[in-house]
Amino acid sequence: MNLASTIREVPDFPKEGILFYDITTLLKNPVALKESIDQLTAHYRNLQIDAIAGIESRGFIFGMPLAYQLGVGFLPVRKPGKLPAKTIAESYALEYGTNTLELHVDAVTEGQRILVVDDLLATGGTAQASCKLVERLGGKVVGVTFAIELTFLKGREKLAGYEVFSLMQYDA
Repeated sequence: MNLASTIREVPDFPKEGILFYDITTLLKNPVALKESIDQLTAHYRNLQIDAIAGIESRGFIFGMPLAYQLGVGFLPVRKPGKLPAKTIAESYALEYGTNTLELHVDAVTEGQRILVVDDLLATGGTAQASCKLVERLGGKVVGVTFAIELTFLKGREKLAGYEVFSLMQYDA
């Protein structure tokens, strides 16, 4: 199945000049949704993953069913103030300003093999911050995966040293 054919392109969202790749059209298509999770599962089935770290919020959409299919746990990486127990935080640069992500301090144990999951790879800052959180807790990031990759934004460069996989790539 051509998953890219199920993605809606929305011009000038969230601001003028941006072409937004909307995954909701993939998500509402049961065949495309199943195919996306099946492809991710097939790619990671033999990688010996201990847990999935899903990035808020759309990383939860792909991360939870992938964790289920692989028979591993799920670790929510969230925005500040959303996790109820003690956390560690990692800030990262945005085009204008910074953002922060948090992970529970007991989410990862030393040596655990963690796959980081999000819906979209753009500039790579969010995924890079998530990898840093996992590693600060003693985990090993075995890969970073996305439904969509905007290759022209060169997010892979921030993720150098990690295995990066995306289901769909867009060059512009």
